[in-house]
Amino acid sequence: MPTQTPTLRKYDELNGKTFLIGVGANKSATSWIFTYFMSLPEVAVSPLKEMRFFNAKVRGPLVEDPDLFALKRLAFNFRQDGDVLENLQERVGFQASVDRVKMIYDEGAYLDHFIRLSSADTKTLSDITPAYSAIGQEGFEYIKAYFATQDVRLKLFFVMRDPVDRLWSHLRYRDRHDAELDVRHTWSERLDDAEMMAFCDYRSTVTALQAVFPAEDLLFLFYEDLFSETSLKQLCAFADAGYQPPAIDKPVNETPLKVDLPDDAREALRQRLEPQYAFCRKRFGDRVPAAWLA
Repeated sequence: MPTQTPTLRKYDELNGKTFLIGVGANKSATSWIFTYFMSLPEVAVSPLKEMRFFNAKVRGPLVEDPDLFALKRLAFNFRQDGDVLENLQERVGFQASVDRVKMIYDEGAYLDHFIRLSSADTKTLSDITPAYSAIGQEGFEYIKAYFATQDVRLKLFFVMRDPVDRLWSHLRYRDRHDAELDVRHTWSERLDDAEMMAFCDYRSTVTALQAVFPAEDLLFLFYEDLFSETSLKQLCAFADAGYQPPAIDKPVNETPLKVDLPDDAREALRQRLEPQYAFCRKRFGDRVPAAWLA
């Protein structure tokens, strides 16, 4: 879908605020970060966590239609037990689902949604959607143009995880509901899946981000170090929020399907993803965790 420069009215309610976009990576603790941000009074996040707004504008290799997904989610909310109107009045997820459907035909509805969620303490509004990692430079240019219409400070962060570990977690997550699929035997087929491999392409994501945004508005983190006080303080400072020790003592949205990575699969994935390891070591040097595969 060709993109056009967004035309939005000026939202004075956003003046001086920070808009923080988390672009992934998929299966790299973005749900944990979302839950942690909910505990910070300065940060407002959507009940939906993943807005999937900008990847509806620039799809890249992604197969799923985010707008169709939004319609299906709203229909699901309508089908829930109880009175529909009472459910809508009481359930923030239902309300957010209505907001997201409006974004299909009203670009400004994205900002309206976050304004509605803001309080007097809110300094930062945050959308954490891992699918944004695959929208490329064109998608990031659209994000930049979109927020250039407002008096906000736009920042973006990207969390990277050991490429093989991340991909194996993603493969297990995709197969979690299909009893007939055994990821130990189907993993090789997914290496030809353009969407699946796009999420593995740290090099393309980092390069595109750096081509569009100034260095001071980008934060690159590593999953293996994320839960340390040092990394969380860095993330909070970037988000213009005060640090608070996390109350979360377990993973969020952890892949439920527990299957060990076979040795032959590990070696094959390692070879396939070698360019990602090499890129990260060249770009980030000794920041790359020692736990990453050698």
